[in-house]
Amino acid sequence: MSDLPDGILTIVDRLEIDKVLPENAVHQGIAVLSGPLADQHLDEVVAQYKDDETAILIILDHVTDPRNVGAVMRSAAAFGCAAVIVHDRHTPPVAGVLSKAASGALELVPLVSVGNLAQAMKELKDAGFWCVGLDGTAPHALAEINLSGKIALFLGAEGAGLRRLTRENCDALARIPMNGQMESLNLSNATAIALYETTRAK
Repeated sequence: MSDLPDGILTIVDRLEIDKVLPENAVHQGIAVLSGPLADQHLDEVVAQYKDDETAILIILDHVTDPRNVGAVMRSAAAFGCAAVIVHDRHTPPVAGVLSKAASGALELVPLVSVGNLAQAMKELKDAGFWCVGLDGTAPHALAEINLSGKIALFLGAEGAGLRRLTRENCDALARIPMNGQMESLNLSNATAIALYETTRAK
């Protein structure tokens, strides 16, 4: 501690940290003040991966649960996704709950906010991405879809699923086969399975 400049490290009572956190927040007794992560825009991601035929993107269609978004970020990092794209007005803030669920993935995979998902889909298609939407009612299983080349996987919120306009504009719709005892999977589980199937097809 003596080697650090004055003001960098301050020892306080644990209750002092509790006061600046939301109610029932869990922490390890350490708080760090840092600046926000650098913003990244869709056109930057598209430009970065324009020649990478193995690139995979995740697009979340109005997913508002911060734990789900964080868990999706974690899966995206595990499978080497280029980015996770969300709607800027229908997604939770990048705060404690989301960050904790992401388990460090926010530093590894860009979380890109866009103002219009339909316009983002058009931009991705123009850049050569094949847009595949996950839908439990789709006639084909994901393994039956051509997943070669650049892929943008679209996933909707639990319960609601993909919105109609998103479904209609996807290049293909696919489902994860299940035995029928459950209607759907947790969003992060569905994402992990979809990413495994997509990377396996590369």
